[in-house]
Amino acid sequence: MANRDGHRRFGNIRKLPSGRFQIRYPGPDGRIHAGSTTYATKTDADRALTLLEAQMISGEWTDLDRGKVLLGDYARTWIKERPGLRPKTVELYTWLLERHIVPGLGEVPVGKLTTALVRSWRAALIDKGVSVSTAAKAYRLLRAVLMTAVEEDKLISQNPCRIKGADNEQTPERPILTVAQVFELADRMADRRFRALILLTTFASLRWGEVIALRRSDIDIEARTVRVREQLIELDGGDMVLAPPKSRAGKRTVSIPSAIVPALVDHLDQFTGTGDDAFVFLGKRGAFLRGGNFRREAKWAEALKEMGVKGLHFHDLRHTGNTLAAQSGASLADLKARMGHDSDRAALIYQHATRDADRKIADALSARVEAERDAGKS
Repeated sequence: MANRDGHRRFGNIRKLPSGRFQIRYPGPDGRIHAGSTTYATKTDADRALTLLEAQMISGEWTDLDRGKVLLGDYARTWIKERPGLRPKTVELYTWLLERHIVPGLGEVPVGKLTTALVRSWRAALIDKGVSVSTAAKAYRLLRAVLMTAVEEDKLISQNPCRIKGADNEQTPERPILTVAQVFELADRMADRRFRALILLTTFASLRWGEVIALRRSDIDIEARTVRVREQLIELDGGDMVLAPPKSRAGKRTVSIPSAIVPALVDHLDQFTGTGDDAFVFLGKRGAFLRGGNFRREAKWAEALKEMGVKGLHFHDLRHTGNTLAAQSGASLADLKARMGHDSDRAALIYQHATRDADRKIADALSARVEAERDAGKS
């Protein structure tokens, strides 16, 4: 908009030797910016300045020059500067970026990314045989990176990751053991030191990293509780690192069923050091448990084969424990606390599954009532 003396209040317009008009304007960063294009008429240039001023007032303005940074470079910096990321998460993000994002989008300037381009990138991943689950993880990482580009760095005006359902992993339903099968699996472990590990993981709904990080002082036999305050994670290089739980709610105290207390007492007496900081679950040689070593020493695959159970992962023990907790009638808040989740989403999954099962029971009972009524009428 021009003032009465003919000068604009915001920005300025100059006519180039070519006859076209160029705009210049001060940005919120304190620098003078030149328009990314020229205009055929002064009126068009004036309208462009008016639009830019409105964008700055509303907070929607983006620096087109800064948007020229390549996505790969920007994402690497994003991972490096992201606060609070655990080492394992950094490894995962870096792997997803370099393996699945950079090959397709790494050389594209952030300001040139569009929803259509992101859609094509995701479709190419699926076509190459990348699982839906991995593609969803890569998509969520890309969306998070670009959200920072929108909200904090003002490189782009909106996030191009707007593909409905692209963030859904659609993982297949995991197997669930019965209570009897849990005890049978525990009894079939090739080394007795792993019996209590199976029972505690299942009935306290613990993650692998949480259970192998437990110290003697974390287990209170009299109160029948286990305290989760850290986790052990295995990095790609093989190092074992103690880290905080996966979420803020991960630090928790979980009640232990009295039925597994004898197994825990037996384990603490036979396999755990006497000091308060002694790790509860270790391998035969006194080293930290690793997934591969555990499966080999416990003869995990052989035990499952003897039981006739297919495709069971160690993490499915926690899944079983969560399901049993939901079937007990626990409230959403109680399930969240026991599972160590900040959000309602995971707990709701188990509650919905329990309601579905309960509805099937009710339907079966109704069918039986109707059948007996019909039989009484005949």
